[in-house]
Amino acid sequence: MRSILAAVICATVPFAAHAQSYEAINRLNVIPLGGSSFEVIEARGEGPSGIWCAAASYAQDRLGLTNSTRMYIKTPRGPSISGAGRIGVVFTTDPNDLPSPPQKSYSISVDQQSIGLTIGHSSQYCKDYIIELNDL
Repeated sequence: MRSILAAVICATVPFAAHAQSYEAINRLNVIPLGGSSFEVIEARGEGPSGIWCAAASYAQDRLGLTNSTRMYIKTPRGPSISGAGRIGVVFTTDPNDLPSPPQKSYSISVDQQSIGLTIGHSSQYCKDYIIELNDL
């Protein structure tokens, strides 16, 4: 009986972890890491603007934060901390979580630690993914 229970648990654990992820408007996955940190997983050739868009989408939809809230890069683009074999960027909304003092930025780099943009600024990069009825 224990082996059956262990098999069921092993089979469902990967699905439980995936169920916690969030799919942003541009189809990038965002993984909550606890507290105010979350990781955007790079995919399909999305560059910095797509990664900032996904971070803003998650911060608004899942965290309920306002456009004036600032997000920071906690860990620049590199090997994912939430899953092997992926590339990700870790963001935080708490400047106290940063390893170095926060820096304001108007660029959309994902390679520099502690730079920050407001959610409102970052969500502007999502406009390319919104289909207007007039466009059809």
